[in-house]
Amino acid sequence: MKVKVISRSTDEFTRERSQDLQRVYHNYDPNLRPQEKAVEYVRALTAAKLEKIFARPFIGALDGHRDGISCMAKNPNYLKGFFSGSMDGDIRLWDIANRRTVCQYSGHQGAVRGLTVSTDGRILVSCGTDCTVKLWNVPVATLTDSDDSTDNSSEPLAVYVWKNSFWAVDHQWEGDLFATAGAQVDIWNHNRSQPINSFQWGTDTVISVRFNPAEPNVLATTASDRSITLYDLRMSSPARKVIMRANEDCNCYSYDSRKLDEAKCVHMGHESAVMDIDYSPTGREFVTGSYDRTIRIFQYNGGRSREIYHTKRMQRVFCVKFSCDASYVISGSDDTNLRLWKAKASEQLGVLHPREQRKHAYHEAVKNRYKHLPEIKRIVRHRHLPKPIYKAASLRRTMMEAERRKAERRKAHSAPGSIVTEPVRKRRIIKEVE
Repeated sequence: MKVKVISRSTDEFTRERSQDLQRVYHNYDPNLRPQEKAVEYVRALTAAKLEKIFARPFIGALDGHRDGISCMAKNPNYLKGFFSGSMDGDIRLWDIANRRTVCQYSGHQGAVRGLTVSTDGRILVSCGTDCTVKLWNVPVATLTDSDDSTDNSSEPLAVYVWKNSFWAVDHQWEGDLFATAGAQVDIWNHNRSQPINSFQWGTDTVISVRFNPAEPNVLATTASDRSITLYDLRMSSPARKVIMRANEDCNCYSYDSRKLDEAKCVHMGHESAVMDIDYSPTGREFVTGSYDRTIRIFQYNGGRSREIYHTKRMQRVFCVKFSCDASYVISGSDDTNLRLWKAKASEQLGVLHPREQRKHAYHEAVKNRYKHLPEIKRIVRHRHLPKPIYKAASLRRTMMEAERRKAERRKAHSAPGSIVTEPVRKRRIIKEVE
């Protein structure tokens, strides 16, 4: 007779202190777990449902403005500093961590159309419909203090008066130059009261301007004639221009600046005009604010949004921004409020223990492994929408389907080769000019 004895040392499984976790040993032999994939699928399904249960993206609202918020800017050197400008000319510096106003500027006589912060985070540049550009000092001490006092800085560092109103402003990522958009594109220096350079291509109003983060001398603008123009400060004239067929067609288009005759991706989902776009600091996704009172977050190469944010009280969204750490989204709307959202709707705020971090990482891993299965895909993609947006989306789908059927019938009853179907990425582009 054979007798098999299991022997083990008490030091291997006994806790040294009462606060220690109990040691558990696993045998990872796959033959012992014939139902491993089925168990993982159930865990992925549970993780997808838990994500929906704990999806609470809205954090809070910041009130203080007396008119609709028209523009925002983030401070690149101070994570919790955020600027906002309203239609009544008021400019405020917010402490996002404590959700309070730490500084208020007298602003402009008309609406504030653009805000931007210098590279070192110490100078705020604002422009408005009163034909002025103003430079303000950013109170760094106020951002680092924890008291509840509000600094009212009424005097700007400099005021530059120009001959027409402005629609947007943006600062170089590296340097002392900033650009304003209006009747033309003007390049300014902090120490000059006149533009050091001006660009103009056509007679239409330029409504937005952005500098390239990687190339400090390259900037892009959009104009009211549905055109996108690239400028290079090292040249005396604009570089390239592409004219689109539709403006306010509810879609976003991603382009490669080296090849503007075709969009790299078309991002669909909004039911009204897109008012503002801001890329995440990671460059992997961007947030959009629309006239349909919703905020959507897209992957940089995704055609549909991964998140849709809305509230009952939020009105037309005029500006959106990612925080500098890509963890939060700030939106400004027509109801005079700034709203703070989580970039990931179900993300747990606060300090996470190592066990919690491993649990969240495991849930994400099993969801990504089984995301192609119908049930998990349905749960992950489902979003509740307000009734007006849901009805508008249904109507829009009906109209697009009718247009598609009409185009197919027209092509079927025409001579072969007489009608060429263009892809969506090229359909909205009229021409490219160099």
